[in-house]
Amino acid sequence: MGSVTFDVLTTAAILFVVSTGLMVILGVMKLLNFAHGAFLTTGGYVAYMAGLAGVSPWLSIPLASILGFLFGLVVERIVIRPLYQRPLDAILATWGLGIVISQVFALTFGRGVQFAPSPLSGTVDFLGVEYSAYRLAIAAIAILLAFALIGLLSLTRFGLNARAVIVNEDLARGLGIDSTKVRSLTFGLGAGLACAAGALITPLLSVDPNMGLPWLVNSFMLVLVSGVSFPSLLFASLVLGGTQVLVSTYVSPILGGMTIVVLAALILRLNPKGFSRA
Repeated sequence: MGSVTFDVLTTAAILFVVSTGLMVILGVMKLLNFAHGAFLTTGGYVAYMAGLAGVSPWLSIPLASILGFLFGLVVERIVIRPLYQRPLDAILATWGLGIVISQVFALTFGRGVQFAPSPLSGTVDFLGVEYSAYRLAIAAIAILLAFALIGLLSLTRFGLNARAVIVNEDLARGLGIDSTKVRSLTFGLGAGLACAAGALITPLLSVDPNMGLPWLVNSFMLVLVSGVSFPSLLFASLVLGGTQVLVSTYVSPILGGMTIVVLAALILRLNPKGFSRA
């Protein structure tokens, strides 16, 4: 029972880390970024290439976040910005971008599975349970990330400007806030978070050109249930991710794979606001 409890907690942590980039972009830009899965995959390949180059696996995570941030700035400027007044076209553009990125990886690395080295190996004795050291490390990283993002949005000028754009973009512009710059930095931040998450989870799994697709689906459902709230996202990851682990462990892994989508649909049917108080 102890290991299952840790499975629940660490799975929730992984889902939270994977979903944050999507939530950041949706919250500020009101844009569903369907390239999110491709950004996750990009981070996975950064971790893989860093391992081939002999770079420390720990360094591959910030490296992926920096490359993702810069890539996000370019994508926002070239692909997204011209479509701000056509939100449906912008969503379709991110979907197409995701396909292009996946095909580029398939042409470059092939469609086979690649593996990245893990920063931590083996197990540790934690609260009397032998458990994966790296999964516990991810849980700690998720908690730190949650506090960092809440602090970024609550205590910095960027966060103040971003929240003003979220509430009323026209009024924010009237107050002198450069909403275009806020959008650009937000998309870069979301892409950077997604790439870092991809590098973080790859040692637990593997990377291939379609690695990000199942994570995109689960992230999408978690963000819809959460609303624009990191505490709600953390709670949703715990509830839905925990249920997924329990169903996979005690019922069927196949049914477990559908748990998040089904539960999210039921929650939104009963309460369209999900777990958000807004």
